[in-house]
Amino acid sequence: MKTLVSGIALGVGLLLAAGSASAQQAPARNDYADKANWLCYPGKANDACAVDLTTTVINADGSSRVETFKADPKAPIDCFYVYPTVSTDPGVVSDMKADPAELNVVRQQLARFGSKCRIFAPVYRQFTLAGLRSMMSGTPMPGATDPATRQVGYNDVVDAWNHYLTHENKGRGVVLIGHSQGSGVLQRMIPAEVEGKPVQKQLVSALILGSNLPVEAGKDTGQFKTIPLCKSAAQTGCAISYVTFRETSPPPANARFGKVQQPGMQAACTNPAALSGGKGELKAYLSNTTNIASSSAPPPVWVKGKPNPTTPFVSLPGFITGECVSKDGFNYLSARLNANPSDPRTDDINGDVGAGNMILKDWGLHLIDVNIAMGNLVDIVGQQSKAYLAKSK
Repeated sequence: MKTLVSGIALGVGLLLAAGSASAQQAPARNDYADKANWLCYPGKANDACAVDLTTTVINADGSSRVETFKADPKAPIDCFYVYPTVSTDPGVVSDMKADPAELNVVRQQLARFGSKCRIFAPVYRQFTLAGLRSMMSGTPMPGATDPATRQVGYNDVVDAWNHYLTHENKGRGVVLIGHSQGSGVLQRMIPAEVEGKPVQKQLVSALILGSNLPVEAGKDTGQFKTIPLCKSAAQTGCAISYVTFRETSPPPANARFGKVQQPGMQAACTNPAALSGGKGELKAYLSNTTNIASSSAPPPVWVKGKPNPTTPFVSLPGFITGECVSKDGFNYLSARLNANPSDPRTDDINGDVGAGNMILKDWGLHLIDVNIAMGNLVDIVGQQSKAYLAKSK
């Protein structure tokens, strides 16, 4: 089931990962001592991550139960998150006001990690959906092709990261989390600000989601030279990265994800359901409202003949299986829907990018890269936290 997007959305991380500084004068820096410049920050009033994450767990036979959620304010490690392209601001660069799109994305992709870590999520002046659509249409908005435009958001995130390190980290382990444009920013920031720095010893893991992370063919390092891909949840100082496509709709030749341009490199794929390889159940937390898009199709009928639950999220145990696949030059997480038309549970999910009534197959399930494996990722971070704390004693 597709998710409709007004024009072309997300994925600007493809444009940002190789961004560079410009000689043009940069705009004034943000003051990240001001908590108004953060979506999520421990102790912040109106924290965007303090949201209802109640989930209806729906079994194949149509029976269900309600799963509640509680964050851990005493979590022993931290998570620092950079969100994807969601800003609906009209210009090429967003402002610093958190609109509904920014508030929704932390509900979808981040807040659930609050059971394992303290959460830090800066607002940053990102490259907007409007700017991305103009680039993809072939008629870029003024400033859209200027490297200085892309540098603004990167500088913001680095400033927020440095504020966090100086005032909040205090030697704690930290997980870096990004999706799409956010992953693109982290792919620049980690080699410049983490690798080879004292803080690398505190890196629990880096979740580089919905972006093409280059690794040397057959190896676990590449763009990150000293941060290998994770092979188990007991491993720390490592990275998890993947892009998602339906098993029934693999990447077409023009796919934006799953392939890199650097000779001798390939896009990383680490299956969060089976870090050591093979298949595993993707523990999805699917939105019961809208995905991370400027407009979205309604959720499916979760149980045939029954009204949908009212909880913000739905979980479908045993419904989705994931496996990393290498095919036709692409490396990606293949999501198999274990649909059974004879049972009452839905046979499909939302998550495809679309324009009008057309599914854009080259984007895969980009909108739900994080949601589709949220339970796995949270579990992994919890296990990595224990491993990190055991090693640091």
